[in-house]
Parts: sequence; structure tokens; C-alpha cells
Amino acid sequence: MDKPRRSFFGLCRISVGFFGIQIGFALQNANMSRVFQSLGSSVDDLAALWMAAPLTGLLVQPIIGHLSDRTWLGRFGRRRPYFLAGAVLASLALVGMPQAQGLLAAALLLWLLDGSMNVAMEPFRAFVGDSLRSDQHAAGYAVQTAFIGAGAVVGSIFPFVLSHFGVANVASAGMIPDTVRISFYAGAAALLIAVLATVLGNREYSPDEMAAFGHEDDHAHPAVDLVARGWTPSLVWIAGGLVVLALVPRLHLQKEVYLLGALLAGYGVLSLVAWGLARVGRGQTMLASIVGDFSGMPALMKRLAVVQFFSWSALFVMWIYSTPVVAQVFYGTSDTASAGYQAAGNWVGVLFTCYNGVAALFSLTALPWLARTMGSARAHALCLLAGAAGLGSFMVLHDPMLLIASEIGVGMAWASILGMPYTILASSLPQSKLGVYMGLFNVFVVVPQLLVSTLMGSILKLAFPGQPVWTMAFGAGALVIAAGFSMRLRPAA
Repeated sequence: MDKPRRSFFGLCRISVGFFGIQIGFALQNANMSRVFQSLGSSVDDLAALWMAAPLTGLLVQPIIGHLSDRTWLGRFGRRRPYFLAGAVLASLALVGMPQAQGLLAAALLLWLLDGSMNVAMEPFRAFVGDSLRSDQHAAGYAVQTAFIGAGAVVGSIFPFVLSHFGVANVASAGMIPDTVRISFYAGAAALLIAVLATVLGNREYSPDEMAAFGHEDDHAHPAVDLVARGWTPSLVWIAGGLVVLALVPRLHLQKEVYLLGALLAGYGVLSLVAWGLARVGRGQTMLASIVGDFSGMPALMKRLAVVQFFSWSALFVMWIYSTPVVAQVFYGTSDTASAGYQAAGNWVGVLFTCYNGVAALFSLTALPWLARTMGSARAHALCLLAGAAGLGSFMVLHDPMLLIASEIGVGMAWASILGMPYTILASSLPQSKLGVYMGLFNVFVVVPQLLVSTLMGSILKLAFPGQPVWTMAFGAGALVIAAGFSMRLRPAA
């Protein structure tokens, strides 16, 4: 027995909620640096303030994946309760963000916003795998990517559109412009409505139906026997974290690097606790199960993880530094209260709209053709190289209008990053652990963001003080490396 084949409209119903979630992410990505700087942050402190977003994803997604794999609430389903809870909280955070009275309040609201959107977003990846037969996985993730791109277009362009209708785009020092304020309010409404469309427009297969489809329940079997593995790997993680902590004052690194060391040591402590739980017969607890699954990831997932690591390092650099780079290099200002800076912020919204629009179209048209023609790994590598060319062009262009051409390459890379790795993975993972493995795969989206947040400020301050444009060269190089590792996926993919 196999799952019924879904029509194109059925594929859209599954992923329409991602449209609203991505509006929230787009507003966050395109405007949070602007919000932070408007509230008094310096460019050197932006990476640290953005740290809340990836840290939240690192903690939330594996937990939500693990829980959603084991949830069944009858007609309310398995994944949909998490969609709805996350959407409600994220909408509240979007409404509250423009009311922030200082950097601390804005950072805390960013933490709530990103955590809530991760709660809503994480089960969507598994929801596609739950709902579709294996020969429709590629189509399902392509439609999901298209909704992501469309949502990002709406979220990114909204402040720019409002300014053309006469809404104030400049505010007094320490205040957020009305264009940004209204955009966040509208984004909150759109997010909630889109997620409700998915929640109310779909049903989920029950555990009995999933069993009839041949998906064995293997929750009780972690991927790695923690008792047999022993406690030595845990000590290695702890030692690595302590070394990082010791090097911060010695090398005069930014204080944010302390967080990196704390995370490494913290994971070592948690894995040691998980080993202890397994040793006394409690290996099915959430902590032990997640650590066991992380330690025993399939080989293909490990290879893809390296590609994701470098890909998302580049993306996070772009999201953090695009506004200060465009303002300084193309508009000739670093004064956050100036009209030029706010105009640059709006133009970054247009640029982000462009790459997301390209991604939405590319994912449904050229990308599937490239995958069939070249193979998934080669197609992914080609798209990543296009993205590297787009980011690298920031170093040589001087007319902000020409950056639209740069965003074509970025959009090709974004479409592939959002869809291709999940298409490759979906049919190779155990169905009953799809949620937790998709959540664990997100670790390799989050860790590079944490590294950028903790290290990029130090690198920029020491090597390129006052020249944030060099971050784009870093991003281009990271995408080139990711493309090289993607080529190594060919035998497995």
C-alpha cells in the first residue's frame, strides 16, 4: 500500500504555511540590522546581536523534531499543532518588535521571534515527507521552495513599497521608521493566516495508516548505542570547548567567542549525561535519543552537512552585512539616522526581493531540469558557484542598480540550498524519525551562523576595520568551498 498521489494544488496546500513563515524570516533578515543600528548598535556589534537567532534554532529544532515524531493528537494530527503554536507566538513577536525601546528589548524579541518561527518551521520539512510518496518528494520540496521565495519577496519588498506610498521612511535617532513598523504588523497577520491555511486544509496520516504504508516504528532504537560508544567522545567535546574559552583572552578575541566555547563544552556535558542515562537503562529519554541519533547520522547526511555548513556561513554573512555594505559602498554613508542609510536599507529589501523572486521561479523551472540533466550534486554545485559570483560582485560594482544582476546568482544558490539537500535526504531517512533527523540536519544550518556571529565581528575589527564589504568576499569563498564538497556527493546522490 502506498500513499495517494497529490495534485499540484494538493502540494500547495501542504506548504502554503511556509509562505507566511518566510514573510516573517524575510522581515527579520532584511530589517533587523537596520532596527539594531537605529537603536544605537555599531556595525561591529551586529553579529553578536544576531546570535539569538541561530542559537534558538540550534536548541529548538531537534527538540521539536523529536517531539513531533512522537505526537499524535487525533484529528489535530502530528505536525500541525506545532505549526499553529509557533505561528501564534511568532505573530506576537512581530507585533512587539517595532515597540522595542532599546537594544536589549529588540534582542529578546528577536530570540522569541526566531524561536517561535523555528517551532512552526521545523515540522514542515518532515510534513512533506509524511504526506507524500517518495516519487513526489522532489516536487513537494520544489513547491515548498517556491512558497519560501514568494514569501520572502513579499516580506522583503514591503518597506520599499510603503515608502513609495508616502509612509515615512526616516525616523528620529533611536526610533524605527514607520515603513518598518507597519511591515512587521502586516507580516504578523500574513504569517498567522498562511499557517492556518495549512493547518485547516490538510489531514495527517495516523500511526496505523503510516504502518500500512510500510513505515516501521523504530523510535526505540537510537542510531548509536551510547553505552558501547563510551564517555570518551563527550570528554573530547568538553575539552574542545575549554580550549576555546581559554584562547579568547589570550588571542584578544571578541567576547562573543565565549559562547562558542560554552556550546562545545555544553554539548559534551549533555552527551555525557545521555551516556549515563543509557547506561542505567534510560536510553529512550529525549536527551539520550537525540544524542544517539546525532552521533549515528547516515553517511549521506554527514556529507551533506559539510555542504550546508559552508553554504549557510555565506548566507548569514549576507543577511547581517548587506545593509551596512550597501549603505557605505553604494550610498556613501554609515550614519544610521541619515536619509541615505534608510534608502540603502530599502534598497537591500529590493535586492532581497530579487534573489527570493529568482529562487521561487528557478525552483519550479530550471532547477528540476538541471537536476535531471546533470544530477543533483552537480546541479547543486553549479548553483552554489552562481551564488559565489553574485556575492563576489559586491567587491567590484559601484552602481547599486547593477546589484540586481548579482542577486540572480544569489537566487539560484538560495533555491538550490532550500530544496536540493532535502530532496536528496528525504528518501534515505527512516520515516518514523524524519522529524528529528530534519531537526538535527538544521544543526549544520545553525552552527555556521553561530560561528559567523561569534567570529566575524572579531575578524572584521582586526583585519578590515570600517570596511564591511570584505564580508562579501568571505561569503563568496564559502560558497565556492561548498560547491567543491557538493561534487563529492555524486556517488551517493
